[in-house]
Amino acid sequence: MGGVTAVSGKDTSFAHLIDERRKWYNNRRIIALNAWIVLLLITSSTNGYDGSMMNGLQSLPQWESAFGYPSGGKLGLLNAIQNIGGLAGYPFAPYVSDGIGRRKTVFFGATIMCIATAIQTASQSVGMFIGARFLIGFGLTFAANAAPMLVTEVSYPTYRAPLTSLYNSLWYSGSIIAAWTTYGTFKINSTWAWRLPSLLQGIPSVLQFFLVLFAPESPRWLIRNGREAEALKTLAYYHADGNEQDPLVVYEFEEIKAAIEYDRSVATNVGWKILIATPGNRKRMRIIVALAFFSQWSGNGLVSYYLTKVFDQIGITGSSTQLLINGILQIWNLGWAVFASFMVNRLGRRFLFLLSAALMTLFYMAQAICFAEYAEHGRPAAGHAVIAFIFLFYAAYDVAFTPLIVSYTVEILPYGIRAKGFNVFNFVVSLALIFNQYVNPIALDALSWKYYLVYVCWLAVEFVFLWFFLIETKNRTLEETAALFDGEDVLEQIANKAEGQHEVYEDGSLEKKSFGADNEAPRV
Repeated sequence: MGGVTAVSGKDTSFAHLIDERRKWYNNRRIIALNAWIVLLLITSSTNGYDGSMMNGLQSLPQWESAFGYPSGGKLGLLNAIQNIGGLAGYPFAPYVSDGIGRRKTVFFGATIMCIATAIQTASQSVGMFIGARFLIGFGLTFAANAAPMLVTEVSYPTYRAPLTSLYNSLWYSGSIIAAWTTYGTFKINSTWAWRLPSLLQGIPSVLQFFLVLFAPESPRWLIRNGREAEALKTLAYYHADGNEQDPLVVYEFEEIKAAIEYDRSVATNVGWKILIATPGNRKRMRIIVALAFFSQWSGNGLVSYYLTKVFDQIGITGSSTQLLINGILQIWNLGWAVFASFMVNRLGRRFLFLLSAALMTLFYMAQAICFAEYAEHGRPAAGHAVIAFIFLFYAAYDVAFTPLIVSYTVEILPYGIRAKGFNVFNFVVSLALIFNQYVNPIALDALSWKYYLVYVCWLAVEFVFLWFFLIETKNRTLEETAALFDGEDVLEQIANKAEGQHEVYEDGSLEKKSFGADNEAPRV
């Protein structure tokens, strides 16, 4: 099955409804909306902070001595326990997101993480540190389930794909802060060398705890829960300066209603079985599960959590040098991921994924060759070349897998199964991570450079899968994107209903109460 190509941006059903004067930089309501979205995007920073922090802490003698120089299974548990905590939250997260709303779920997760980071910072034993990291993972599951869905469900249509793609890209913002914090605290001759980085991990959660309940709720969630008037006001306020009769707002509102009505008409149950009950859903879940595994089994796990071991094997043993390279690598990653986020509508998801898989295979093969050369002959130049190819590999990974795995997952899922389907994605990611965190250090010790060849072969498999199964989704509304998997007839049915209602509004046959002059802001 080849990829399905979407229509061009100019031909999309909503393109002619966009007011070209309404931009992200000159419209107060869109600026305010994007500010709320940034508050949601930093949820990913907490996760990124953790991976880089654990890398950094392993290079800190102060942390190693405080916890008895952990290695082997103990080190694997310290790294994996956050994901184990995440696993504990997965059975509940989608029900909370769908039940109490996206905003309140983010608040709930942030509250748990605030408490957990305080315990982590005050840890007096390995058990206390492990328990705190378990709680961080548990709370993060709720926030990370709801936040990207709220971003994609409330964004202004033309900015939805880039903003949702930024969610996972900002993983690196947390990673950068952690890498440079541990580099800076390296010279502190006390336990604050590791306590300070642990404390800073709570900053995103503290901001969300105080602010997120003031953010707009998802119009999709409001409509699904019978609060259509509130949904219309939210769409109008942020997408059309408060004008409820704006053509774009009318189209969005009616299309969301049509899509939710369709989901209700075909859903015979609301349990987990619905994820595989229809051909369209099975296509979705095949791609989602594959992307979740690919995101962690592309060789990136070796660098993400065991960079120190890789450095040791290629002769770079100085703690200061290791921390410096780690910090520079995170900045490099953020730059490429953010760049790719703004290219998703122009270049398309399918092109970026295929480009990423092809380049990762090439650069990982080059890493394996250089690693083997260093291991067999001890040539310093080969060791340094490994570092260069690590940077090139991550640029290739960041072209698609960093920005798109979350945004593509949430956009191909219709509202009725979005929380559950996205939860399955996160669950599979955690399973893959836990496997990596236990297996990678053991395999690297046993096989050395030969372990890289396993990933080279796997990356080639990824490319083949993406070529045959990934569907293009660029330049469509959220509802149209989700409907792609259910057939052209469903896609046309939803679009036609929204267009028909939009024409009724234009003809004045249906009167709607305006949002109110007092609530309208002049377009700036």
